[in-house]
Amino acid sequence: MKPVRIFRHIECEGPGYLLSVLDRFGVPHELVCIDRGDEVPGQIDDVSGLVFMGGSMSVNDDLSWIKQEISLIQLAAKYRLPVLGHCLGGQLMASALGANVVANKVQEIGWFEVQKSASALSDEWLAGLPDRMEVFHWHGEMFTLPDGAENILSNENCPHQGFVYENMLAMQCHIEMTESLIVEWATRFADQLQSGPDTVQTPEEMLRNLSARIRDLNSVAEKIYTRWLQPIIHNA
Repeated sequence: MKPVRIFRHIECEGPGYLLSVLDRFGVPHELVCIDRGDEVPGQIDDVSGLVFMGGSMSVNDDLSWIKQEISLIQLAAKYRLPVLGHCLGGQLMASALGANVVANKVQEIGWFEVQKSASALSDEWLAGLPDRMEVFHWHGEMFTLPDGAENILSNENCPHQGFVYENMLAMQCHIEMTESLIVEWATRFADQLQSGPDTVQTPEEMLRNLSARIRDLNSVAEKIYTRWLQPIIHNA
């Protein structure tokens, strides 16, 4: 089986729980560390899928690797290669498919619920999940929907929390989080979280009941990642 190629943009935003799911299904994976100066591979014939993680930068920044990743996503879309994006990764996918990345109406940082859309595609990709579920967020921008894509998740803070386009799943929220990642982010960026609106939680709020919250989030991620992996496993 060809590996899944994962793009990491900053050191503390790695693939997290996704690695556990890939290992459980025996899917090999490789990490491209943009934060360490790794080059963006220009080909896709040596991989079974692409994954794009988050980052503090904007898709609209004039960075060469952003343009290269967008071109790679466009190539993947042409050949229907499975692509998965988290936060910045989802925004990269939206931009590659012709949509816009704009300022969200609020910063959304911490644990907030999202709601499934009422559609057959949402039922398929989110099968077995409740209509509302708590997930983790850290963003100040959002994507609009590309032509041909369908929104499958939303909440009152951000109308587009996830879309599906053929074999591609883009998420604004972070379902990849682990307990150690939450602790690291809440500690590393604590100075950004002390006095904010209701949509920005303090470190103390983020860490409250953390083990139980992560257990529930991992259950959500397990189902979503399993659905995204179906064509990769089937074609192995």
